[in-house]
Amino acid sequence: MQLGRIAQSDEEDEMMRHKSRVVAVLGVFVLWAVLGLAQGSISAAEAKNHVGARATVCGEVASTHYAARSRGNPTFINLDKPYPNQIFTVVIWGSDRAKFGDPEETYLNKHICATGKIADYKGVPEVVAYEPSQIKVQ
Repeated sequence: MQLGRIAQSDEEDEMMRHKSRVVAVLGVFVLWAVLGLAQGSISAAEAKNHVGARATVCGEVASTHYAARSRGNPTFINLDKPYPNQIFTVVIWGSDRAKFGDPEETYLNKHICATGKIADYKGVPEVVAYEPSQIKVQ
């Protein structure tokens, strides 16, 4: 009788260890998923806190401008507030502009998300878009 209890106890211990491993693996998976979602996107207002990082920044396009006569022929897409009070800017350089068609019309008054490395230009965070795949209309 005693030997039967020891065997049963060993089986129960093994089952508990197995359950603990399953719970640990599931916990790691859930944590990984939550952290992945947390890194999904940030608002235009939050971008200033992420300068130097690669991120996806989302907001409402408040103004656009194609500076055809400026050096580099940039197109500026300002999120949440229009120029000169913009809080985040997506820049498309003239050398890449043809890939985007007519970006100042395409994106104006739309909610977009732009992905890239956030830089600071005179106190305003920005992302340079080299490819249309970096900008998604929401």
